[in-house]
Amino acid sequence: MSESATSAAGGASGLAVASRATAAEMHAPGSEAGSEESEMAEAQARDCAAEIPVTSNGDANDTQGEHMWDVKHMMTGGPTLKETRIISSNYGSSSEGIIEAEPYRGGLKSTQSGPVVITDDISKNIALEKLEQVKKWSISTYKCTRQVLSEKLGRGSKTVDLELESQIEILRETKKKYENLLRLARQMATQFYQVVQTQRQLGDAFGELSVKSPELHEEFGYNAETQKLLCKNGETLLGAINFFIASVNTLVNKTIEDTLIAVKHYENARIEYDAYRTDLEELNLGPRDAVTIPKIEQSQQQFQIHKEKFDKLRGSVSVKLKFLDENKIKVMHNQLLLFHNAVSAYFAGNQQQLEQVLKQFHIKLKAPGSDGPSWLEEQ
Repeated sequence: MSESATSAAGGASGLAVASRATAAEMHAPGSEAGSEESEMAEAQARDCAAEIPVTSNGDANDTQGEHMWDVKHMMTGGPTLKETRIISSNYGSSSEGIIEAEPYRGGLKSTQSGPVVITDDISKNIALEKLEQVKKWSISTYKCTRQVLSEKLGRGSKTVDLELESQIEILRETKKKYENLLRLARQMATQFYQVVQTQRQLGDAFGELSVKSPELHEEFGYNAETQKLLCKNGETLLGAINFFIASVNTLVNKTIEDTLIAVKHYENARIEYDAYRTDLEELNLGPRDAVTIPKIEQSQQQFQIHKEKFDKLRGSVSVKLKFLDENKIKVMHNQLLLFHNAVSAYFAGNQQQLEQVLKQFHIKLKAPGSDGPSWLEEQ
């Protein structure tokens, strides 16, 4: 056994031969047979080593080099001892003593999942959906544009709800008038603010002269007190006017504007409804055959969809106009009462009534010397 191992260490090809010898010895029935097998293995090793051709520079040729690299790779980079199994068979079989490398399986379970492959079908479907949406939008836009032009030229028919159209027209006119009222109220507040500031400066000037002019101390003092009182009442009136402006601004630019946006949606739905209605009427006037009947059915479906949308928005606008009218009357009643009472009390010189007006409408004035923005800066 030791002599055989020593011979196997002489070359790379001897490793496989030694393995065969070792496997043979494990299956040999007796020691003599084992000795004979050892001698045969040693002879084969010498023959294999002698068959390796050597080039002029002392290197083996390419074929043998590849074989030597495979052996080296098996010894260094190949599977470890735990990853191999020895397959032995009866002596003389073709696979006796051959070491086969297999992946070590152990008790581990494979948790590897296959990669998720995104096919081009998804991208194609998305592109087709977008293309279909663009197609529908283009057709609808063309029909609506044709309907608007025909109405302006007096050739196309138009669906009109006389009562609703009258209410919408009144609302638009009311908005314009309230916008003008709001503009004038802001202009008055700006100008009156300048008056109050002038009164404050004038009162300070009278007070300073009252101190520095002993001979006119009382006269300057009376005027200083009067201007300061007017300035205080003016700030109170400005608070009432500012509250009036804020309330009317909310009514005009939020409440009425929201209703007009709903009206705009309703008018667009009306145009779409008339466009598809006209299209259906034109198809019904034409011949009915295998080509036109599917088109008529499709046009009928589109007409029904837009009719339902039009009826829904018409009902919604009617409700919004009703609630808007009620809210407008309530808001303007309170704000007009506030404006009248505040202006009357100020110019009547009734300071108590002016302060009572602010309490009645829960108006809080900015405290003197506070760092918050003035009522004018908030506009």
